[in-house]
Amino acid sequence: MVVRLKAKVIPDLERVIELDLVRATEAAALHASQWMGKGDKNAADQAACDAIRGMFDLIPCCGEVVIGEGQKDEAPGIFLGEQLGSWEPVSVPLDIAVDPVDGTTNISKGLPNVISVLAVGHTPEGHGRVLKNLPSFYSEKLAYGPRVRNHIVKTGIEVVKLETPIEENILAVSQVLNVPPHELTVTMLDRPRHEELVKRVRKVGARLRMIGDGDVAGAIAPSLPDSGTDLYAGVGGSPEAVLAAAALRCLGGDLQVKLWPRDDAEKKKLIKAGFEKELNQVYHAEDLASGDGVVFCATGISDSPLLPGVRFVGHTVVTHSILMRAKTRTVRYIKAVHDLTTKTIRLRSTRAEQAL
Repeated sequence: MVVRLKAKVIPDLERVIELDLVRATEAAALHASQWMGKGDKNAADQAACDAIRGMFDLIPCCGEVVIGEGQKDEAPGIFLGEQLGSWEPVSVPLDIAVDPVDGTTNISKGLPNVISVLAVGHTPEGHGRVLKNLPSFYSEKLAYGPRVRNHIVKTGIEVVKLETPIEENILAVSQVLNVPPHELTVTMLDRPRHEELVKRVRKVGARLRMIGDGDVAGAIAPSLPDSGTDLYAGVGGSPEAVLAAAALRCLGGDLQVKLWPRDDAEKKKLIKAGFEKELNQVYHAEDLASGDGVVFCATGISDSPLLPGVRFVGHTVVTHSILMRAKTRTVRYIKAVHDLTTKTIRLRSTRAEQAL
């Protein structure tokens, strides 16, 4: 058991550690990109996890993973309850949500829409978790951008609701954005479970963008300028919902989330575990990522609406990352050029720097 002294109070903590967080997702993207298209999603995931753990070993924090990954398919992963950071005396406590490779199937097939992503949150001692761990593997989601959220806040009328038929939500967004429904684009995961939802979106006349993987980037897209997406809908991973919520807190958009048990067995298991009330609850972004001390960052592995992917150019490799803070809603796009003759990544597995 690790015992630490009372943490230091560091004003504007996010500003102190934010670039280290970017270095962690950069390292994960660089290490995982070597497995692009090689048909082994677990190897790509493991490479990214190794790099994130290695980078966090250098960050002076007491980090606890409250949103991990690998639970759905028993893949290698950074898991719930894992400790990251140096865990030195008086280090600051952090809640960590992480998905080292959002889009493992896509990276194994060499497809677009793959990112490495993490979010952290810090609150004063005794204020509970900043990032909420949802108990179900999957959740139903509806994400929309700042203009829609601002309209809801201004009017006090929730014109978009998760439990409202998708046709009505599309028409409501159409009115708020002042564009006809046929000019709106709805993004969702390309899954058999969405077959009926697809029919209803097409019936109302909206465009559809089906993605094979990349749930986090998909939910963030409606809040990004020029993403080409106005609404994100459907069922996806619960950990990814929390990561998206952290980003939307920084971007001014919002999402609505409801637990989605896969079958009666999982529903009964959740009820037995004491989550019966939560099954009917609709969460918003602020419920899942609370407070102003939330930081979100991601690095592209392959091209997505959020970020370009890793590019190897001669003796260099180029990465593109996004860094956001909830407190100031500052959004930074970071392009980094890494010289392969000198670039190294610190890995947890070797406890040393390793050349690419």
